[in-house]
Amino acid sequence: MGFLDTLLGRSKPVKPDLDQLFGLPSAAVTLTAAAGFTPTGEGSVCFAAVEGGAFAQLKQEVQGLLDAGAKQDGGLPVEFSRDSYGYTWLLSRHPADDVTGLVTDLHAVNSVLESGGFGPQLLCSLVGFRDAEGRSLALVYLYKRGTFYPFAPRGGERRDNALELQVKAMVANDLRVEEDLSRWFPVWGAPGL
Repeated sequence: MGFLDTLLGRSKPVKPDLDQLFGLPSAAVTLTAAAGFTPTGEGSVCFAAVEGGAFAQLKQEVQGLLDAGAKQDGGLPVEFSRDSYGYTWLLSRHPADDVTGLVTDLHAVNSVLESGGFGPQLLCSLVGFRDAEGRSLALVYLYKRGTFYPFAPRGGERRDNALELQVKAMVANDLRVEEDLSRWFPVWGAPGL
């Protein structure tokens, strides 16, 4: 950061660090032990789709790569869907106890899109959790910030803010948590949640 940036109060954006995703298995153990939230085995990546052959080819490459792994492991193929805002979601499923395999899939999707020059289209990735009472929770990775935040929907379009803050404190040693609460965007109806 240069002198003028400091003087004018500008800061450089945090560079995405996809390896942060590999902290999720440790956070899953923490959530299970501390709060009774267990992984659902579902996770997703959200990105803004781009028209054109290069992007379509990358999308097919990602789908082929993950579907081949799912067939080998006896799992389900990945699914693509589009939300009401026009963003594309890729849903990956693994056995609930295979958080590492799920995270590897999410990392691969992010890496392929990033290396293909489509990093700016990546928005977030998430891994879903559920407790014995049926409450849902997601740990969401913000690609452009390189940080995580918890998202706990309560039904309708309401959030359990108290639970989100509790989870933030629980996983702070496992993940780089987003400190700016205004960036904890809701991901209503996200696949994998």
